Amino acid sequence: MTEKKTKKKSTEAKSVSPKHYDIIDRPVITERATLAAEQDKVIFRVKLTASKGEVKEAVEALFKVKVKKVNTTITGGKNKRFKGHAGVRSDYKKAIVTLEKGQKIDIAAGTAA
Repeated sequence: MTEKKTKKKSTEAKSVSPKHYDIIDRPVITERATLAAEQDKVIFRVKLTASKGEVKEAVEALFKVKVKKVNTTITGGKNKRFKGHAGVRSDYKKAIVTLEKGQKIDIAAGTAA
């Protein structure tokens, strides 16, 4: 007889690894991000190659909160000129992290509230 192996979801807090710090670059602090915080959403700038699952795992491990959903968007860099010299800003990825009801992250303190 063959038995099906099932993965049990652990309710324990995930341990923080250096990989998690590499995925999340910094929080986005703008007026729009502040308004999104009222709807249990936090916006982070993340590594360009990071997947939604990696972002979710990193946020849960670093801030000890429960993530409901992650949306990502890649923003292309702008062409800029400075004193006659042309340049291009880098592309970057933003992650809009929706937290479970009642969960909060205090960006200023860097902790879960």
